[in-house]
Amino acid sequence: MRKLSILFLIFFGFDCLAQESWTVIQPKTEATPRHENSFVACDGKLYSLGGRGQRPVEEYDPAMNTWAKVSDAPMEIHHFQAISYQNEIWVVGALTGGYPHETPIPNILIFNPKTKTWRDGPKLPENRVRGSAGVFVKNDKIYMVCGIQDGHWDGFVSWFDELDPKTGKWKALPDAPRARDHVSAALVEGNLYLAGGRTSNAKNNRVIDTTIKEVDLFDFEKGSWETLSTQLPTERAGNSNLGIGRFLVVMNGESGNQVPAHAEVEVLDTKNLTWTKLPNLNQGRHGTGNAFLDGKIYVQAGSANRGGGPEVSSMEVIEWKLK
Repeated sequence: MRKLSILFLIFFGFDCLAQESWTVIQPKTEATPRHENSFVACDGKLYSLGGRGQRPVEEYDPAMNTWAKVSDAPMEIHHFQAISYQNEIWVVGALTGGYPHETPIPNILIFNPKTKTWRDGPKLPENRVRGSAGVFVKNDKIYMVCGIQDGHWDGFVSWFDELDPKTGKWKALPDAPRARDHVSAALVEGNLYLAGGRTSNAKNNRVIDTTIKEVDLFDFEKGSWETLSTQLPTERAGNSNLGIGRFLVVMNGESGNQVPAHAEVEVLDTKNLTWTKLPNLNQGRHGTGNAFLDGKIYVQAGSANRGGGPEVSSMEVIEWKLK
């Protein structure tokens, strides 16, 4: 079986193997179960924040293998992709409130891990307020792409906006080729990749089954979008994406194809547009984030089934060895 695995990865052009499986971390102290939260690396530590209900901010110290509550949340925040910017955690394009008419939070929320305090950041762009969007940082600018205006009800959009954090000013960029919510953005070698997500439309009883198979790319040098010739092997929304080197890593998620949340971890080599698989997670999950820290991919929390539960708090890690 190991020989077949080696041949499989060589066929797809990878230089070396990933480790055999994900390791479930057994921390000395437990984290809070949550979903529709975010999970992010910041200044050498990992943070779990937000989620349905008013969940605390918790910090994981890899050196100590401990979780600690470091702050309460300023309000209920969920359906967001947190980012680390200048050693702080920015919550951009989040929702609050209950299903199906969750409300977009109209301004950015910023958490400082050193002072353990929150403050309000810039307002979202006027007439383009939404939540459940993809968010990322590039060259000291913050970007928000796609999202939905009215919870799970309606109003999914293809908007793409750039924020200058120094001035608090937004600039509208070209719309994405298609609208998406429950979407995760990833920066791969300077370009934006969108893979996964859906168009939630509870207004017409269409939510879980509206997943998107196309992968869209924004080329910053050209200033334009394109849709890749390859499609996402496992359609899903509420997934978590990472850019590592030339690779796009897609994991987690939910879909109409199965009740359990997705455990598949799929990797796109953006150089030759071929997909391969890393080992499945031990626990399928959706509605959480992932993080890359010290050469390892971490994932934590989320919902074990599609929809609203059961919530989990477990964390898994795998060493990244693809080059």
